[in-house]
Amino acid sequence: MNEAVAAARAELVSDLKAIVADSEELLQATKGALDARAAAARARVEESVRAAKARLVELDDEVAAQVKQVARVADGYVHEHPWGAVGIAAAAGLVVGVLVARR
Repeated sequence: MNEAVAAARAELVSDLKAIVADSEELLQATKGALDARAAAARARVEESVRAAKARLVELDDEVAAQVKQVARVADGYVHEHPWGAVGIAAAAGLVVGVLVARR
Protein backbone atom coordinates (compact mmCIF):
# COMPACT_ATOMS: atom_id res chain seq x y z
CA MET A 1 0.00 0.00 0.00
CA ASN A 2 2.87 2.41 0.79
CA GLU A 3 4.44 1.77 -2.61
CA ALA A 4 1.22 2.72 -4.37
CA VAL A 5 0.96 5.90 -2.32
CA ALA A 6 4.59 6.78 -3.03
CA ALA A 7 4.12 6.18 -6.76
CA ALA A 8 0.94 8.25 -6.82
CA ARG A 9 2.65 11.03 -4.89
CA ALA A 10 5.59 11.02 -7.33
CA GLU A 11 3.21 11.20 -10.29
CA LEU A 12 1.30 14.05 -8.69
CA VAL A 13 4.52 15.97 -8.06
CA SER A 14 5.49 15.41 -11.69
CA ASP A 15 2.12 16.75 -12.85
CA LEU A 16 2.45 19.80 -10.62
CA LYS A 17 5.96 20.48 -11.94
CA ALA A 18 4.58 20.35 -15.49
CA ILE A 19 1.89 22.85 -14.51
CA VAL A 20 4.47 25.20 -13.05
CA ALA A 21 6.71 24.92 -16.11
CA ASP A 22 3.80 25.53 -18.49
CA SER A 23 2.58 28.44 -16.36
CA GLU A 24 6.01 30.05 -16.43
CA GLU A 25 6.16 29.65 -20.20
CA LEU A 26 2.69 31.18 -20.47
CA LEU A 27 3.75 34.15 -18.40
CA GLN A 28 6.85 34.67 -20.52
CA ALA A 29 4.86 34.35 -23.74
CA THR A 30 2.21 36.85 -22.68
CA LYS A 31 4.64 39.62 -21.73
CA GLY A 32 4.27 41.12 -25.16
CA ALA A 33 1.47 40.81 -27.65
CA LEU A 34 -0.58 37.64 -27.65
CA ASP A 35 0.30 35.46 -30.59
CA ALA A 36 0.04 31.83 -31.66
CA ARG A 37 2.83 30.84 -29.26
CA ALA A 38 0.91 32.31 -26.31
CA ALA A 39 -2.30 30.56 -27.35
CA ALA A 40 -0.45 27.22 -27.61
CA ALA A 41 1.13 27.73 -24.17
CA ARG A 42 -2.26 28.63 -22.70
CA ALA A 43 -3.77 25.45 -24.17
CA ARG A 44 -0.97 23.35 -22.63
CA VAL A 45 -1.55 24.98 -19.23
CA GLU A 46 -5.27 24.30 -19.42
CA GLU A 47 -4.64 20.65 -20.33
CA SER A 48 -2.10 20.28 -17.51
CA VAL A 49 -4.54 21.73 -15.01
CA ARG A 50 -7.30 19.41 -16.24
CA ALA A 51 -5.00 16.37 -15.98
CA ALA A 52 -3.79 17.33 -12.51
CA LYS A 53 -7.35 17.86 -11.26
CA ALA A 54 -8.43 14.49 -12.66
CA ARG A 55 -5.46 12.78 -11.02
CA LEU A 56 -6.19 14.47 -7.69
CA VAL A 57 -9.78 13.18 -7.84
CA GLU A 58 -8.48 9.67 -8.58
CA LEU A 59 -6.02 9.88 -5.68
CA ASP A 60 -8.76 11.11 -3.37
CA ASP A 61 -10.95 8.16 -4.33
CA GLU A 62 -8.05 5.70 -3.87
CA VAL A 63 -7.18 7.10 -0.44
CA ALA A 64 -10.83 7.04 0.64
CA ALA A 65 -11.11 3.38 -0.42
CA GLN A 66 -7.92 2.50 1.48
CA VAL A 67 -9.14 4.27 4.61
CA LYS A 68 -12.45 2.42 4.44
CA GLN A 69 -10.62 -0.90 4.06
CA VAL A 70 -8.41 -0.16 7.08
CA ALA A 71 -11.48 0.82 9.11
CA ARG A 72 -13.21 -2.45 8.18
CA VAL A 73 -10.14 -4.47 9.20
CA ALA A 74 -9.84 -2.58 12.49
CA ASP A 75 -13.54 -3.05 13.19
CA GLY A 76 -13.26 -6.77 12.50
CA TYR A 77 -10.25 -7.05 14.80
CA VAL A 78 -12.03 -5.23 17.63
CA HIS A 79 -15.08 -7.50 17.25
CA GLU A 80 -12.91 -10.64 17.24
CA HIS A 81 -10.53 -9.54 20.03
CA PRO A 82 -12.29 -6.97 22.24
CA TRP A 83 -9.93 -7.34 25.22
CA GLY A 84 -6.88 -7.09 22.99
CA ALA A 85 -8.28 -3.87 21.56
CA VAL A 86 -8.83 -2.52 25.08
CA GLY A 87 -5.24 -3.41 25.96
CA ILE A 88 -3.90 -1.67 22.85
CA ALA A 89 -5.98 1.42 23.59
CA ALA A 90 -4.77 1.47 27.21
CA ALA A 91 -1.14 1.13 26.13
CA ALA A 92 -1.55 3.91 23.57
CA GLY A 93 -3.16 6.12 26.22
CA LEU A 94 -0.29 5.42 28.59
CA VAL A 95 2.30 6.33 25.95
CA VAL A 96 0.48 9.56 25.08
CA GLY A 97 0.14 10.41 28.77
CA VAL A 98 3.86 9.90 29.38
CA LEU A 99 4.77 12.01 26.34
CA VAL A 100 2.42 14.82 27.40
CA ALA A 101 3.68 14.73 30.98
CA ARG A 102 7.28 15.18 29.78
CA ARG A 103 6.46 18.59 28.38
